[in-house]
Amino acid sequence: MKILTIHADFIEFEARKKAFKGAEEGIKEGKQKVDECLVVFTAVEKRDEKDTKKIVERYIEEIKDIAKKIDTKTIVLYPYAHLSSSLSNPKTAEEVMKEAEKILSEDYDVSRAPFGWYKSFNVSCKGHPLSELSREFSVEESDDVTSKNNDNKDIKDNDNKEKPEEETKRGETKEVKGEAKEKFHFSLNRKKLTAEEKVKLSTAVVIAKAVKELFQNAEVGISDLYHQTAFVDISGVKLKTDDLPRIEKKAKEIIKNNYVFGKEAYHSVESKFQKEILEDLGKEAEVYFLSGMSFVSLYKEPFVYSTKEIASFKILNLASAYWKNNADNPQLERIYCVGFDSKEGLEEFNKSQEEAERRDHRKLGKQLELFSVHEEAPGMPFFHDKGTFIFNSLVEFMTEEMKKLDYEINKTPIILNKRLWLQSGHWDHYKENMYFTKIDGADFAVKPMNCPGNILIFKSKVHSYKELPIKAGEFGLVHRHELSGVLSGLFRVRVFTQDDAHIFCTEEQIKDQIIELLDLVKKIYSTFGFEYSVELSTKPDKAMGDPKKWEIAEKALADALDAKKIKYKLNPGDGAFYGPKIDFHVRDALERSWQCGTIQLDFQMPEKFDLTFEGNDGKKHRPVMLHRAIYGSVERFMGILIEHFIGKFPLWLNPVQIKVLTITDRNISFAKEIVEKLKSNGFRTELDDRTETMGKKIREAQIEKVNYILTIGDQEQEKKTIAVRRRTGENKFDVNVDEFINQLLEEVERKDIK
Repeated sequence: MKILTIHADFIEFEARKKAFKGAEEGIKEGKQKVDECLVVFTAVEKRDEKDTKKIVERYIEEIKDIAKKIDTKTIVLYPYAHLSSSLSNPKTAEEVMKEAEKILSEDYDVSRAPFGWYKSFNVSCKGHPLSELSREFSVEESDDVTSKNNDNKDIKDNDNKEKPEEETKRGETKEVKGEAKEKFHFSLNRKKLTAEEKVKLSTAVVIAKAVKELFQNAEVGISDLYHQTAFVDISGVKLKTDDLPRIEKKAKEIIKNNYVFGKEAYHSVESKFQKEILEDLGKEAEVYFLSGMSFVSLYKEPFVYSTKEIASFKILNLASAYWKNNADNPQLERIYCVGFDSKEGLEEFNKSQEEAERRDHRKLGKQLELFSVHEEAPGMPFFHDKGTFIFNSLVEFMTEEMKKLDYEINKTPIILNKRLWLQSGHWDHYKENMYFTKIDGADFAVKPMNCPGNILIFKSKVHSYKELPIKAGEFGLVHRHELSGVLSGLFRVRVFTQDDAHIFCTEEQIKDQIIELLDLVKKIYSTFGFEYSVELSTKPDKAMGDPKKWEIAEKALADALDAKKIKYKLNPGDGAFYGPKIDFHVRDALERSWQCGTIQLDFQMPEKFDLTFEGNDGKKHRPVMLHRAIYGSVERFMGILIEHFIGKFPLWLNPVQIKVLTITDRNISFAKEIVEKLKSNGFRTELDDRTETMGKKIREAQIEKVNYILTIGDQEQEKKTIAVRRRTGENKFDVNVDEFINQLLEEVERKDIK
């Protein structure tokens, strides 16, 4: 079957005379006019005779799809033999159209032009990107279709979508002998994009088109967002940095032409990679076109209306990525870019990039001797003494706050038997990101998450309702496989420490526990000076568990947020398959947003592991399980802090808090007394008694970003005082040592962030 659809202001038609003897009888005489409608010019073909029921179903499906996109409930079915040179038997064609009319009439206002008559018609087309669409389909070739836009340029489609690279865990599938390799599937990202994100994604597509116009063999992979940027993957061409100016120039030409981002309702694309995306996404797929180039979107409504809305853009750099994140697949060229709806947007971005470069935690980590990464353990950071101090300080701070709330602190093994991961579901859903080994001939896995281990601790004894809630915390070391190309300092690693906690409680306790967690999140983030936003994600389409429990859980989360008067964004249908969740996004000094904390309500783990407690009725009951993390990953949170503070840590976190500088060798003995007194009070203090100028010693101490520089000269030695220089540049002289130490202790107790 072939159809041509017109979104029309009106269509006016009139039957003049019969085209053949068996033409339809009993038709209306005179001119017929239908306003504000979708006109479907239709040619039923010989191949459609094999299964008229299926072709009617397909015909109706296509019409409904287009009608929904242009938002109309008025349809005109118009027999139009000129669309095909291989027409079906007229009787079959008439039956197909009458059956379609009958079914569509249940939901739409349907008119049908008479079959088998010569007709005159006049149609007024609205002229927007979806106002003229042609489609071809059949029962036997349902996946091989070509559509055309109103410029009559071929736009090929398909049926799939991809999960964006930022949302997808990367890594080769690791297999235990006898286990099948899990297939990677793309899925639709239902996130509602901001206007800024739409401009960035649109820019990536423009760049893809520029590459295709410049390089004949180029094929488009995926385009997606990554932090504050966008990217597009390209195959079939080896790009070099020298190519980027030429690509930018071509992209500017495309933008200047003011092409429209149109949406195609039927799915057909040229690129083999795009076809794979379509196969994965199925009915959720959406295909767009830009001046003859078709591509699949990973989001709903992801683009601006036309290219003229991209006022400025910049190609940032080239990288590479394995297709579907699997090292067994082809490696594609990745082009990172940004786009803005104003020229000022690009100027601001360039300034922010310079500032981000200054704050780069990888450079500061090396400069301040905090951590390093080595080829012998890629993606697994080595913390030096100074970095370990910061790491331990973060853990100790969180532990202190947890103890105030009666948490128990657990520690579970890193390697656990395959049986446990099968029972928890991680084996089926997370295997490609896990590492495996064998012990005594049995299959074991290095844990990617801490929850199963803490569940075993809960199951090790019988619990009474009087014990609940049980709050089990663990700073658990977990391993997750990441491809080497995406590893980045402390932000993207293969081994990290989760500040996990699992709370086992009754349904009646959920709200109070959530409120307690909300208070804890506020306490932790405010200590570091972070502002944050909150999102509540509710039941997804493919949720597991009793719908009534979902209602209870969602209400408890919302009620807790309302009780604390916390503003939050609602993400309908974006919860985990096992329960709704609250996510926390912190904003750093560069106004970047980092998803760190989460509170997840889980019905499934207690079921899978048959967790119970004895109620006050003497019967066994099922607890509810809350998963929560606040730092998320201690390593990643530490990386965020390094960039947020530019390495200028508050006193209680700084690995070198005080530097004591001597003016002459005569002052060394007194300076050592001061250093020992500071150390005995718990302050990390270093002595610089080198024979160097004071200017050089002070500059080096400033580079180390210490909080206080103490100067000891003859005057200080004689008076038994110190000269104190704060990191902010303030100076005080004749400071009493004991008073200074008390001031420091109070500063640490308050956890000041200046």
